Amino acid sequence: MEADQIERIVEAALLAADEPVSIDRLVKLFAPGELPDGNARGAVRAALDAIGEATAGHGFELVRVASGFRFQVRQQLSPWVSRLYEERPPRYSRALFETLALIVYRQPVTRGDIEGIRGVSVSQSIMRTLLERGWIRVVGERETPGRPALYGTTRAFLDYFNLKSLEDLPPMDEIESLMKPALDDAARAEEGDAKESPDEELKEPPRPRPVAEIIQMPRPADPPDR
Repeated sequence: MEADQIERIVEAALLAADEPVSIDRLVKLFAPGELPDGNARGAVRAALDAIGEATAGHGFELVRVASGFRFQVRQQLSPWVSRLYEERPPRYSRALFETLALIVYRQPVTRGDIEGIRGVSVSQSIMRTLLERGWIRVVGERETPGRPALYGTTRAFLDYFNLKSLEDLPPMDEIESLMKPALDDAARAEEGDAKESPDEELKEPPRPRPVAEIIQMPRPADPPDR
């Protein structure tokens, strides 16, 4: 099969898919003999490279994430494209993203670890939201009394934040840049809630600690055995 036809098939598959598509899945689209013998993956990779070059300068781009390849709108154009949708995307609190950041950089961790570092309790709704979104999962249990669950991140988390693997995570002091759009949205939502409570005394809200600072705080020592 000609390279141009392989490229068109791969492009069509990516457009039709509702999730990232791996190279292995793309290879399986072709019948025996349609791809070069002994270099099927190479032919698909070449098609992906050509598609990536062809989308340069367009409003969308070909992106590789943990689960495979996908087309997506360029980030700088999202303010306009988002107006297509009447339903607003879910807003998440800063507490949720602080919790997620701790799991990302300190995994595997327990809920108790997170509460000890942040100094406040983690609401069940935060953990439930992270689990329902598929951003975190239970990866085991700690060998301590009560056997608390250990949490880690998932491929869905990597896909959402456009990461191929955990090795692509920015340094801890740059984590806020990765989560900045969501954190800004959370800040606006909290400001809106404050404006809706005019009876409360208006005062300057405390400036939140940088997420990187929270991540690097030491975990409190376990209490001594009694």
